[in-house]
Amino acid sequence: MKIHLSSVFVDDQDKALRFYTDVLGFVKKTEVPLGEDRWLTVVSPENPDGTELLLEPAGHPAVRPFREALAKDGIPATAFAVDDVHAEFDRLRGLGVRFTQEPLEMGPVTTAVLDDTCGNLIQIVHHS
Repeated sequence: MKIHLSSVFVDDQDKALRFYTDVLGFVKKTEVPLGEDRWLTVVSPENPDGTELLLEPAGHPAVRPFREALAKDGIPATAFAVDDVHAEFDRLRGLGVRFTQEPLEMGPVTTAVLDDTCGNLIQIVHHS
């Protein structure tokens, strides 16, 4: 068994697609119209057949209070592995990305947390 799909709830799929592709560097994998919304996924260019991230519309009534509670407590919606948290932090901050946690080293793990502009906190992480 392996993870095939994960999702993040987003306020605006177009805005999310731009952020996740143009800023974070993912590539669009699937786009299927579903009424007003789309089944819209992105993948890592390093693993185009790997786990897909669904940019899921946040229209369900339970989503808003859930995401607000996570953000208030500083809890990321998901985490992405990077080769160098410090370098990625510098690159993304240079692109205007707002971080809620600067790089933090905790033994063999380094993390940072960013705001995806679509209602989520996202952690970047490297295990040495």
